[in-house]
Parts: sequence; C-alpha cells; structure tokens
Amino acid sequence: MLARRKTRTVSVGSVRIGSAAPIVIQSMTKIPTVDIARCVRQINQLARAGCRLVRLAVPKRADTAAFARIVQKVDIPLIADVHFSPARAIEAIEAGAAKIRLNPGNIKKRTDIHRIIDAAKMHKTAIRVGVNEASIRDLKKQPVPPEKRTALMLKEMKRYVRLFENRRFNRLVLSAKSSDTLRTIEINRRIARAFDYPIHLGLTHAGLPEDARIPSAVALGTLLAEGIGDTIRVSAAANPVIETKIAKQILKALNLHDCAAPQIELIVCPTCARAEIDVVKLARRVKKAVTGINKPLRIAVMGCIVNGPGEAQDADLALCAAKNKAFIYRKGRKIATVPENKIIPTLLKQLLNL
Repeated sequence: MLARRKTRTVSVGSVRIGSAAPIVIQSMTKIPTVDIARCVRQINQLARAGCRLVRLAVPKRADTAAFARIVQKVDIPLIADVHFSPARAIEAIEAGAAKIRLNPGNIKKRTDIHRIIDAAKMHKTAIRVGVNEASIRDLKKQPVPPEKRTALMLKEMKRYVRLFENRRFNRLVLSAKSSDTLRTIEINRRIARAFDYPIHLGLTHAGLPEDARIPSAVALGTLLAEGIGDTIRVSAAANPVIETKIAKQILKALNLHDCAAPQIELIVCPTCARAEIDVVKLARRVKKAVTGINKPLRIAVMGCIVNGPGEAQDADLALCAAKNKAFIYRKGRKIATVPENKIIPTLLKQLLNL
C-alpha cells in the first residue's frame, strides 16, 4: 500500500477528506442546475457509479435557488462551484452546500472573502480554494507566461489561505489545476510541501474521453503514487459517469480504490503469435460473465505458457489458454484442465466459491 502524505481531515457533509480517509472520487453535473429533475437523475447516476461528492455550477441566483431544492432530493453531499460572485457563494452556503469552491483568480476582495468565511463558519460548510491556471493574471491583469505560472499559482494560494487562517477557518481543501500535465504535477508537489490541508487533484480539462485518459492517468497517477491527493476528479468532455469510471481505474491501478466498493480486476495477456486461441474474445466473455459480481478479486486471462503460470501466482483465479482448452489456476495452483466450451462455467464456479 502506498504511503500517503499526512493531512488534516475535513468533513464535507457525511464524507471525510484527508489522509485518514479513503481517497474520494468526485465529478460535476453537466446540465443546467435549474433543470432540477435532470440534475437529480445525473447525481444519482454518479453516486451509483462510485462518486461520493458531486459539484454543480451556480452562476446565477436561479441556480442557487435550484441548488437548495436539489440538496433535499439526493443522498450525497453537494458542492457549489462559485466564480466571480460572493453573493452566489453565500446563497449556496445557505442553500445547504456541504462545500463550496472558490477561485482566487476571480473573487479577490478581502471584505467579500471575510463575508463568505463567516457564512461558512455559521453553517459548518467546507471550502475548496481552487486555483485555476487559466484564471491567473499578473498585477497588470495580463496573461502570465507558462514558465511563471506555477510560482504565481502558489503565491495566490498562500495569499488566499492566509486570509482564511487569519479568520481562524481551517475547514479547507486545496487544489491547483492546469490543462498541462507537468505543471499540474509540479504545482501540487509545491502545495503539498507548503500546507497540510487535503488536496483535490485534477486537470482543468483533458479533452474527449479517449484523449483524457492518458493525461489524467499520468498527472493524477504520478501525484497519488507520491502520496499526494485526497480527492480526485477526471475532467473529460463527456458524460460525467465516464469521468468516474476513469478515476476508478486510476485508483485501482495504484491499489487505492476504496475497498468498501469491491470490484474484480481483470488482467489480460496482450497476445502475440504464440497464442493459439482468441485471447481478447475470451477475455471479453470472462468480463461479461463476472459483471455484477462484487468481490475484490484479481482474475488473469493469459494466452500462453510464457507469462501464464507467473500471472496465475499473483491472481485469485487465472486461466492459461491453449489450443481448444485452458488450464485453470486458483491462488497460483493448477486445479483443472478444461475444454474451451467449459472455460467460463468452470471459472464462474471457482469464482463463486472464493
């Protein structure tokens, strides 16, 4: 198990964020907040997919009014995404937001921030200080060159956090995002060294799902492997359930997925000329057969003798396929040799007995 950076624990409604709690997956609704029924439906879909927090945009007064109604209709804590308007922040807090997100790049006045802090204290609302690279400007309000952005983001974060600490508010989660993978890694390393608050990880935007997977896995995976990160969101131009699935895959790859939601991990041989059976087709049959079985198990589907027995030793169940047959392994021990038409039934029988 990877060692995680020690942080404070912040409660966001019923969800705890920090190194003493499992890493939390969150996402964001992608339909107008004023469309209450569709928002509730999407939030429930995200909760079933594995999200424990969901964020909603509240750019207008009508959105915070809708937010108040949505909070009453769902079972997971909701976050209000606030930009530019202190009034929206206070309305969202009063509407029942478990957390609000503030952007230091566009809410800057000390008096406004103090008003928000005081409201959050009163309602025990958490606040994420979310610095976006795209919102950062220099003193002349001009765009900042890429090589200076990380330092300016950290400076802005320190200035903002100081305002909260001076007001004795510490129910904080921090985040700094960029669309650039390397800058996202660097700024979060620097924030991890500077503060002991929980960190929310993500890229500002990573593209279409097929393009978002690798940048997200590289940025989030690198930081998580270093022990940095307590809640994550994959940002993709797609249905947010897809974001959640990618996030779960990243956590599973690092053995960081919350075991409260067990899943089968499927390891599949990439195949080569040694394979005497269609391994990909067989693996898809196995995946379909085990869908809905919620056990924290590792299953290997291998195509030849080179890696088959070795992977079998590291799997709860494994099959090493040969021409028209397969060798079935359980906990590294070969227990059966079965014809091709008996592979799936034999595997399922063994799986249900584990």
